[in-house]
Amino acid sequence: MDLFGKKVGIVSGQHAFTYAEFGARCERLAVALRTEGVRPGDRVAYLSFNNHQLLEGYYGVVQAGAIVMPLNVRLSPQELVAILNHSGARMLIFEIDFAPLVEKLRPLCRTLERYVAIDGPCPAADMTYEELLDKGHPERVDIMTIDEMSIAELFYTSGSTGTPKGVAHSHRTLYLHALSVATICRGIETMVDLHTIPLFHANGWGRPQSSTMLGTRQIMVRRFEPGLVFGLIQEHRATDMSLVPTMANALILAPNASAFDLTSMRNIMIGGAAASPELMKRMARVFPGAQCFAGYGLTETAPVLTAARVKDPELQRSTEESYRRQAMAGWPAPNVVIRVVDFEMKDVPRDMTTIGEVVAMGDHVMEGYFHEPEATRTVMTGPWFHTGDMAVWDEEGYIHIVDRKKEIIISGGENISSIEVEKSIYEHPDVVECAVVAAPDEKWGEVPAAIVVRKPGTLLDSDGLLAFLSERLGRYKMPRVVEITEEPLPKTGTGKVRKLILREQFWGGKARRVQG
Repeated sequence: MDLFGKKVGIVSGQHAFTYAEFGARCERLAVALRTEGVRPGDRVAYLSFNNHQLLEGYYGVVQAGAIVMPLNVRLSPQELVAILNHSGARMLIFEIDFAPLVEKLRPLCRTLERYVAIDGPCPAADMTYEELLDKGHPERVDIMTIDEMSIAELFYTSGSTGTPKGVAHSHRTLYLHALSVATICRGIETMVDLHTIPLFHANGWGRPQSSTMLGTRQIMVRRFEPGLVFGLIQEHRATDMSLVPTMANALILAPNASAFDLTSMRNIMIGGAAASPELMKRMARVFPGAQCFAGYGLTETAPVLTAARVKDPELQRSTEESYRRQAMAGWPAPNVVIRVVDFEMKDVPRDMTTIGEVVAMGDHVMEGYFHEPEATRTVMTGPWFHTGDMAVWDEEGYIHIVDRKKEIIISGGENISSIEVEKSIYEHPDVVECAVVAAPDEKWGEVPAAIVVRKPGTLLDSDGLLAFLSERLGRYKMPRVVEITEEPLPKTGTGKVRKLILREQFWGGKARRVQG
């Protein structure tokens, strides 16, 4: 607020705030929370779509010495109750859309003492957000009174591979992560950041600190919808945004993209799930002036570890080579050290063929899982965090994720990357989305099974898809089971395909193989 005070910094719906106004609101929130009895280390939970009030929590809550905890709004009541009780949250700030849900939570959440409705009074709340702010006043916190190693943010994992865990990040981790991400940004003087991903998602909450540090204008996208995104890009001349692949596909398939001026968009980072060269090619058609590239990280790493930004244009000798590079996880961000290792923690050859696990060390790694020291120990080898992602790498430092450790398909002794098969399927022009999982097989133990969502109105069938894939995959990698549908695949609240659910239809009642 001192450096960019007069600049319009936050746009949320019909509201626009200069950085001075936004900063004052954050300070008022910090004082108000203390007035309401929130103490250092207390957890303040948010149940909200993207809006300026949630963004204010990123700064106001931590200035109060408390821990901000955005919740995944797509979780079930049972999941939310489990998270709120595990975290011991003392206050819940929520949008009035979730008032019926909050009514169900109140009698089951034993530690919650205050309920605050963001956008108006309701029976589920003790007060409104503006009434809470009225209890405070602008007052600059003395940062010397805050331990930089204390926890500032607590995010619960999506639970796509098990029970959600609370990932704790300190003030120091978040500050150094913001500095690191800031080095990836281009043209910061004219940068306009579109917050397309929910701020409870790793790709969403990893951006605000960098954008605020750089004084960029931040546009809140309350709920993702292609027409709304296109309109905001045109209205605000947005230059940067992050997407998960399902969002990118929605923009690609939107019929009205050509009706908008999208020429301002310069940088599009895709993360949260594996991207494909074909996805990059299709995005280039919708946003011809933008550099679209994949990024990689986890909730446990704050999140950005790598990004496939252009290192040297001369190394990308063709358009196809460029798309291939852009779809890779990329090379490490500053303050991050990445290795691809075998089971003995020895580096695998940098030949883009030998598969190992990605381990990371550096300033971006979490302080640990909240109240779960044993779970923390299982993912750490000294300073190295085990991501559980399997990858290959090259001499240029590029990482290419081939699968989750638990999702490698072992067929007749051969390791098959489900992601590699999925990328080949995505090359078919009639495919909207797909997932490849292991299915049981008496002869081979397990084989690839593909569940494919085709574009409405197309005639894609399993025979046609297999003929298409036969020119792209070795025989042992070919799906032995193909299901074609027009129904969306089941997803987590952060947009990841729920492969556990898809696998269950094949493995239900059968003995499963055990993987390392």
